[in-house]
Amino acid sequence: MRLPGRTDYALRAALELAASPDGPVTTDALSHRQDIPTSYLGAILAELRKAGIVRARRGPEGGWTLARPPADISLADVIRAIDGPLTNVSGTRPEDLHYSGAAAGLPQVLVALRAAERQILEAVSLSDVVDKHLPARVRKLTEDPAAWH
Repeated sequence: MRLPGRTDYALRAALELAASPDGPVTTDALSHRQDIPTSYLGAILAELRKAGIVRARRGPEGGWTLARPPADISLADVIRAIDGPLTNVSGTRPEDLHYSGAAAGLPQVLVALRAAERQILEAVSLSDVVDKHLPARVRKLTEDPAAWH
C-alpha cells in the first residue's frame, strides 16, 4: 500500500484532533504539532470537513474538532475522504479491470487485496491509534517479524 503524503497528513491531523478533546485546535497548532505545511493543511481539512469527519468553529475560540467521537471514525474513513477508494490501479477499481491471457486472474487478487486492506483500516479507529490499543487481529499482524519485508 502506498500512502500519499496528503493522506499521511490527513491521518496525522485527524489523530491530533482525536487526542485533543478539550476544544477546537487551530490550523496553526495542528500544523506545528504534526509538522504539516499550513498551505497543505487548509485544503486537507476542507476535504475532511466535506466528508463529515471534522468541523470548524469560527471566532476567537475557534478551530477544528472531530465531527464524531474518535471511536466512530476509522482510518478508512479518513483515507477515503482524501483519496477515494482504498485500492485502485491507475485510477480504476480492481473489479473494473479486464486483463487477458496469463494476467486474466490478476483482478481477483487485487479485489482480495482491497478487501484485506479495508478489513484492517475499517477495524482501526482514531481512538485505537491515539490510545495505542489496536484491535487484537491487527496487533497480531504487527508482531509478525516478516511484516516489514
